[in-house]
Amino acid sequence: MTLTPEQVRELIVRLLSDIAPEVDLDARPDRDLQDELGLDSMDFLNLMVGIHDATGIEIPERDYARLATLDGALGYLSGRPAPLTA
Repeated sequence: MTLTPEQVRELIVRLLSDIAPEVDLDARPDRDLQDELGLDSMDFLNLMVGIHDATGIEIPERDYARLATLDGALGYLSGRPAPLTA
């Protein structure tokens, strides 16, 4: 099974709502999540771990910057095979 953009978006919104309950990703999907939502590095790491736990997709640390925005995360994760369901 591959992840659709809608599944990726749902997953990220769900994970971020646990980390930053006031999240509003509709406003600026091209903005840096850490800057836009006031996330610290541990919050962002928790997001990466949450994505891995939910999908089984390995995200190397060198690729974290590619997932810094919602648009980037959609581009990085959409269409990837997911060993687990999102």
